Parts: sequence; structure tokens; C-alpha cells
Amino acid sequence: MTDETPTPPPGSHLPDDRPAPNGDPSGPASARRSGSDELPEELDITVARPYKVPDNRKRRIAAVCYFVAAAACGAGSASSGNGGLLGAGVFLALVGVYHVAAAWPLELDETAALAASAAAAGFPVGHASAQLAWRGLRSRPVWRVLLYSADEPPSKRGLVELDAVDGEILGTYTEDNPEDWSAYGFSPRPSAGGTGSSGATAS
Repeated sequence: MTDETPTPPPGSHLPDDRPAPNGDPSGPASARRSGSDELPEELDITVARPYKVPDNRKRRIAAVCYFVAAAACGAGSASSGNGGLLGAGVFLALVGVYHVAAAWPLELDETAALAASAAAAGFPVGHASAQLAWRGLRSRPVWRVLLYSADEPPSKRGLVELDAVDGEILGTYTEDNPEDWSAYGFSPRPSAGGTGSSGATAS
């Protein structure tokens, strides 16, 4: 007994890969091949676009939501006498107050932070990278900027921390660059004795 599996005639297609009528390229098969495996433009890192760090003032939107929920809980407690709803309303209101208190304005953007850090470093700056962080109970935003000197390879590096609300320099640290660049074709730099030259530091 032989297994006679029918085979489609030449030039035909299986049902799940059939061409669209009248040669329309928007049919099911072509849609699977072209559009479904492409990233949206907002997720494609190869597309150049301006980038803006989100402002902490958006926390006020969450605060309004908490206040509305707290008011709803308070109204429900007043109409039903449910103590649990009253407690939930008080808790949500406190969370909303915290969000308002932590909604610092981001007055210093990344470009301004890089410029201020370069001025505070004390040496000509080449490559630099900025990171946004938060400090304290009220989550105040601060910029932490890593800097390298402009020579090749960089002979110095530094770290500058500054307040993202008022631009105050919170601390700086500079040292001779201990990194070994010989693997990249640069001649090794004479040893600095293992100690760097530190700048003014502040807490």
C-alpha cells in the first residue's frame, strides 16, 4: 500500500500563501513578507530624531488622578459609612501630595548640563556623556556628566554632578585617565603613579 499524498499542480499556491486577486501587492502573503516584521518609526534607533528628556512636572498628572480617586473614595465613604473607603481616600490623597512635591521642573536640559560641566571641569573637553539621576526623598533631578579631555587619547577624565533645577554644581572630580588605549593603536601613556589629580569635591 502506498501513501499517495496529492501534490499541487505547478504554478499553484497553498491556501495560506495565495496571491491577491488581480496582482494586488497588499494581499495576505505580501503583507506578511513586507510590513509585519518592520519596527515602527518611533522604535527604530537608526532614524535620527530630536530627543527630549521627560520633565518631572508630568508627575502632576498622576497627582490629579490620585486626588480624583481620593475624592471618589471620600464621597463613597460619606454615602455608605464605609471606613475602609475613607482610609483609602486619605492614603490616595497623601500619595497625590507627594507627587506634587516631587514634580520638580527640569530647567537644565542635557545640552546646558554638558556646557556647564565642561566649564567646571578645568580642561578642554572632548567626548562627554550625561545621565539624569534623582536624589533625596523628594526625588530632585540631577545631571551626572562624564567628561574626557580633547586630546587623543584622552589624558584626563572627570565627573561633574549638577542640579537640574537651578544649575548648581554639586561636585566635581578629575583625574589622569588610567585607561589603556594601546589596543586601539595609541602608544601607552607614561604611568601617573596610580594616583589621579582630584578637583574640588562637594557633597
